[in-house]
Amino acid sequence: MKSGEDNKNWQSVEAILSAAHNASLGRDAVFIGVGGGVIGDLTGFAASVYMRGCRFVLVPTTLLSMVDASVGGKTGFDLFNVKNLAGSFYPAEVVYMPVQSLSTLPDREWKSGLAELIKTAILSGDDFLDMLAETIKDNFLRGDKLLKCIEKAVLYKGTVTSEDFRESGKRALLNLGHTFGHALEAAAGLGSLSHGEAVAWGIIQSCALGLLLGITPLKRAEKIKAVISHFGYDCSCPNRLAGTDAFRTAMSSDKKKKQGKMTFIIPDEKSAKIVDIEPENKKIVEKLLTEGYNF
Repeated sequence: MKSGEDNKNWQSVEAILSAAHNASLGRDAVFIGVGGGVIGDLTGFAASVYMRGCRFVLVPTTLLSMVDASVGGKTGFDLFNVKNLAGSFYPAEVVYMPVQSLSTLPDREWKSGLAELIKTAILSGDDFLDMLAETIKDNFLRGDKLLKCIEKAVLYKGTVTSEDFRESGKRALLNLGHTFGHALEAAAGLGSLSHGEAVAWGIIQSCALGLLLGITPLKRAEKIKAVISHFGYDCSCPNRLAGTDAFRTAMSSDKKKKQGKMTFIIPDEKSAKIVDIEPENKKIVEKLLTEGYNF
């Protein structure tokens, strides 16, 4: 399969299912996804629906897929220009992480994975966030420090998802930065921005919204922004897309929305909280999208 967000579609899923069917595979077949998050999500979804579910193994080869996509059992693909609109919960029975593959990653792939590491660090507490700020040089992690960060991220996400597998509660916190980030990816054209670039920007917007709503302490918002800026993410340029109709349409399709209310994950004193936007606060969100908010 080809990698990349523009290949995360039904046609790719159908190609996997067609290959399995042509090979006369049964329910005892093993689908093995080797690659990044897109490949893993497509393989997992295909495995979940082939003959109502067959065996599934993951071999993530990018930092993003190791610390995020391979853990927790979410699968899916993009549909109607909405990221991951179709999907299932179907965890791999085995996840093998060949960390030596990380030495082959281009800079953009590193940054995409680092954004999810930063997200996890914000959620799990300032010790992890401080470790990232203090130990990363030239935007990269190496050796034992890298392995320690991967381990911390996987253990944190694994703990959260095992307690709330189908995202009915605490697991939604793992979407920090994603309500804004997914909408940005859609507005820019899926595949134009890396997932990490969009999530990093989305985390900054979540901090800004938290400041406007009185939830995020200014000191912590500045700390988070400093760490993200340290890694060279563009925290302001994509704002030109935030006020577009395409962005608003994508946000209105967000999977966390309940009873017509937009839901955001907003950093608080030590971690983050799930916030439903009441009607009286919609103007605050709209102002943030059209005017931005610098801090």
